[in-house]
Amino acid sequence: MGTDGTSRIDPAIGRRLRGLREARGLSLSELARRAGVGKATVSGLEHGTRNPTLETMYAIAAALSVPMSALTLDPGAPAGAASPVLGTAVVSTLLEVFREPGATYEMFRLRIVAGVEQTSPAHPPGVTEHLSVVGGTIRTGPAAAPLTAGPGEHVSWAADVPHVYAALGGEDAHAILLIRTPHDPRPPGRSAGEQAAQARGRRGRLSG
Repeated sequence: MGTDGTSRIDPAIGRRLRGLREARGLSLSELARRAGVGKATVSGLEHGTRNPTLETMYAIAAALSVPMSALTLDPGAPAGAASPVLGTAVVSTLLEVFREPGATYEMFRLRIVAGVEQTSPAHPPGVTEHLSVVGGTIRTGPAAAPLTAGPGEHVSWAADVPHVYAALGGEDAHAILLIRTPHDPRPPGRSAGEQAAQARGRRGRLSG
């Protein structure tokens, strides 16, 4: 059993999407091509006739080079105004957005539904994800080399590759996810060893 789309159709998502697309001079067809989704999907989102899934929202945000909160939240609005977004396995609720000169940080509460795995598309270069497990056991990180973490543990990875989320053990899992999106999407210079380490992800235990 999985999830599907936002908790409700939010026409404001379409308004924000259209504004971002037009500001970049992109046609519906070109944005759809860059995001790897159908033109009808983008059109349906802009017209408020289709529920966006979490995977689609991330794909479109990546194609526009913006954090996902740019689609779900008006500038200056409280995080609680954003509707939860549902993916194949993940219910994602925005808790807070932090903006600094070099990056935007988005904090989400995740419920990961047992029995199905979600693969999320790659974010732009330089984006990293940092997930702390609150309850249950989660397999997450780069799709090519995911890691497993339980309560009190955290996983971090470079999110510019496809990555997965799955609850193990037959029960839903819960986590807090922090996504860091640099304002300059160009990745910093990294050695081959650093690139390999980030591609694998890393796991640790929360102190305290």
